[in-house]
Amino acid sequence: MLTLDNILTDRGSKYAVSGAPCGSEQEAKELLKSLKKQKKFAKATHNTWALLLDDTPIKNDDGESGAGNVILRMLERDDIRNHLIIVTRWYGGKHLGGDRFRHVQTAVRAYLDAAGLI
Repeated sequence: MLTLDNILTDRGSKYAVSGAPCGSEQEAKELLKSLKKQKKFAKATHNTWALLLDDTPIKNDDGESGAGNVILRMLERDDIRNHLIIVTRWYGGKHLGGDRFRHVQTAVRAYLDAAGLI
């Protein structure tokens, strides 16, 4: 699993992004469980993720309403299938409003670039 830590910080909130090739929802959950074995990621406020399988899209907001859909749309736009992307946020105490969606996009773009997927 490729993890990019400290992608950006805004008003105390910190973001990281991780991902790996993935062929099923069960495998996605196992990869997330593996990521959370690192104490830092287990204590994160949100581990939002999405996966575009050949037959169906799967997403999980993990309390960050709408964020899974942002990841999923980016995967669909670039037709990236069978690859799990997890955006992690540690809440910094101040609401970010719509900026949080922009930050999710920034994190996903950084991952896609680092993984050579775009």
